[in-house]
Amino acid sequence: MPASTGRSASCSVVAVNPVALEVTLAVQHELQSRLDEADRLRHAQVERAQYECDLAQRRYMRVDPDNRLVADSLEAQWNEKLRALGEVHDEYARRREHDARVLTDEQRSAILALASDFSRLWRDPGTPDRDRKRMVRLLLEDVTLNRDEHISVQIRFKGGARRALHLPLPLCGWQLRVTPPAAIDEIDRLLDDHTVVQIAAILNARGMTPGMGASFHPQLVARLARTYRLKPRYDRLRERGMLTLQEMADELQVTPHTVKIWLRRGLLRGHAYNEKNESLYEPLRDDAPRKTQGAKLSSRRLNEALATDRAKEVQCET
Repeated sequence: MPASTGRSASCSVVAVNPVALEVTLAVQHELQSRLDEADRLRHAQVERAQYECDLAQRRYMRVDPDNRLVADSLEAQWNEKLRALGEVHDEYARRREHDARVLTDEQRSAILALASDFSRLWRDPGTPDRDRKRMVRLLLEDVTLNRDEHISVQIRFKGGARRALHLPLPLCGWQLRVTPPAAIDEIDRLLDDHTVVQIAAILNARGMTPGMGASFHPQLVARLARTYRLKPRYDRLRERGMLTLQEMADELQVTPHTVKIWLRRGLLRGHAYNEKNESLYEPLRDDAPRKTQGAKLSSRRLNEALATDRAKEVQCET
């Protein structure tokens, strides 16, 4: 239900007391009037079918018995009208019996309870929307809307009571498809320590949703980061002093391939910055590994604290 409708309904709940008895009687009268009108129309159909059946019978009775072709045709028409009359009559009886059960004692009690318990009846899940609309029509004299920087609603109730509402303007279609600002802020924060693959998984795990679609995916996170001009993870790492693959190779005086091997073995600490697992490297410390002729690679692990956190980064926050 739209916000304006919901607030108008809330006003109706508050203002029902002064006109409760009038509304109760009006609801009963309207329901009964609708049933009576439907019964009158169905009864007219029965009368029409009866007339056509009687007319077919008279035509058949006046035919010359020796004219068998015409007699057979008129007899078939009479039988058809008899079947139609039976169907209409049965439907009329069925609907009349059904309508007689519409206002049961329990339902009459519910209608009478409107005077003292309108709020409960309005919020009852068993109350159809069409009945809610009918109650609102019986309660309200008129509603005036003025649209400016916001929507002003002037509600006049039967009996003279008045209410005023001030509602925000509804969002445009494109605004409804915009990713919530909270999600954009979270992407900006997570880019400090996570790749777009990890960020998508984290946002989904937290139950956040984009403006369009049911969930986040890496391509969407990357597109949102570009659209909102968020600083790329690569730039963030560079600002923290991280080195590129070639810069690290130059520092160690080894090939880039060797740097990758040492990263996988935990001799260097790297931080992935994209979904290809390409990394930037923390600056070397005094105990950095060095290329040594004939020494086993495993012996160059100087400290377990230097073990890459790269493997941890591919795990999503819980």
